Amino acid sequence: MTAPEGRGIAGQSDTFRILHVSTGNVCRSPITERLTRHALVDRLGDPLQGGLIVESAGTWGHEGAPMEANAEVVLADFGADATGFVGRELLDEHVIRADLVLTATRDHRAQVISMGHSAGLRTFTLKEFTRLVRAIDPQTLPDASDEGVVERARALVRAAAALRGWLLAPTAEADEVYDPYGAPITFFRSIGDEINQALDPVVTALTGVSTPR
Repeated sequence: MTAPEGRGIAGQSDTFRILHVSTGNVCRSPITERLTRHALVDRLGDPLQGGLIVESAGTWGHEGAPMEANAEVVLADFGADATGFVGRELLDEHVIRADLVLTATRDHRAQVISMGHSAGLRTFTLKEFTRLVRAIDPQTLPDASDEGVVERARALVRAAAALRGWLLAPTAEADEVYDPYGAPITFFRSIGDEINQALDPVVTALTGVSTPR
């Protein structure tokens, strides 16, 4: 199998791909994908100019499906754009191309890693990655204004991977984002808040730009 150009394995592209993974790709990963894009626009104006690409897929993805209506409501609460979303089933090519894979749960993380493609060092649960990122001194990362956002993002993933065995979760549940599928809007909103709080330090670390006030 020939890997697509710009794959995360090689790490030699001028882009950096972030892949969010959940189960159906209709609730958690669409919310996380679109909140990440929204946060990147707030910080960078146009994240594509910085080379950051944000995608999502599901381990049992509803191929071609729209996101859940309650997920759209959550995104609207944050002022994020839900338009044009189409669900995808997680494929080898998605993992191969990704420079960073952030999953909703530890089971999703295990499934991604089991696909191979040297995914272990660049696959984390979202909350796991947040915990690791908080422990990294931003002064040790490349300055995005000098070396570019892509180089900073790659260095961040390497630093997080090096810390993983030393900075463990206080509980197993601490690294989980639970599935709101079929739940009322109040639970969707609580999950949205959870995801947004986890993403804020991640996007700040990736870009070197704090949350606009």
